[in-house]
Amino acid sequence: MLKAKALKPGDVIGIIAPASASQSELRDQKINGSIRYFESLGYRVELGKHIRSERGYLGGEDSDRLSDLHAMFTNKKIRAIFYIRGGYGSARLLPEINYDLIRRNPKILVGYSDATALFNAIYKNTGLQSLFFGPMPGVDIWNGFDPFAEECLWRALTSNKPFGKLPARDNEIEIYSRKKYSAEGKMIGGNLAVFSAIMGTPFSPSVKNRTLLFEDVGENIYRIDRYLAQLRAAGVLDSAKAILLGQFTDCKPKENSPSLTLEEVFEDYFGKLKIPVLKNLPFGHIPRQWTVPLGAKMRVEGNTISITESVLQ
Repeated sequence: MLKAKALKPGDVIGIIAPASASQSELRDQKINGSIRYFESLGYRVELGKHIRSERGYLGGEDSDRLSDLHAMFTNKKIRAIFYIRGGYGSARLLPEINYDLIRRNPKILVGYSDATALFNAIYKNTGLQSLFFGPMPGVDIWNGFDPFAEECLWRALTSNKPFGKLPARDNEIEIYSRKKYSAEGKMIGGNLAVFSAIMGTPFSPSVKNRTLLFEDVGENIYRIDRYLAQLRAAGVLDSAKAILLGQFTDCKPKENSPSLTLEEVFEDYFGKLKIPVLKNLPFGHIPRQWTVPLGAKMRVEGNTISITESVLQ
């Protein structure tokens, strides 16, 4: 297990854009608001050299985004690296990443959405466990950080103890499948669309006996169906210890088009599985979100979910 060091005030936090750039009209506001937030807590901030770059929907040229990623791992002062936002483009970097550099300089990484590609590739190629599916400065933090998400973030990044039980409201987490009550396994996954896109590549980690986390936002129902069909055909669903589903915000069919419901799609893919399947988990594309470490051991007991090992030193 490869672990980064837990954060403490005075440490340096790096912010980069390995995927898309922040919107031009709000870019400086988001960057400056993020800097003010971290500095108010006693941290220092270093920005990627190309964080303000743009190339279409990308945060600059592939070589520049890759350079910023490598620079953050090379810089001995940097303790944690945050995605400024998700979007598109992380998968383009995977073949050229210096995984040996990352292995020699383990650091905390935080992000979600398109960060799914980078996190799973790093986990596969280095064993680094300090990969946190959590809030991003230019989306969730810069202007009105949700208090629940904020508490979860700092609890996760500043302790070298196991996180323990993940907090949830009464009846928030729903038990979809009751065929098995409990399970334990290291968790992988993230955004469903991005995870399914790297499946079958050299950057997809082993799925056998893992707890799978999936969430998405703004996807048509038939696309959710397509992603799950690909994962089932690849043997991912049948080999899992448990499947944990997010809230799938704004995932609905096109207006006036025939469609299955999201519940019908879930029933088709998860209804016959003899493993715990939970849904409506608070992570990913929602303001009130957990910060969860991909690669860590997770235990499911009914509708209670716990992180049972430390991922920081």
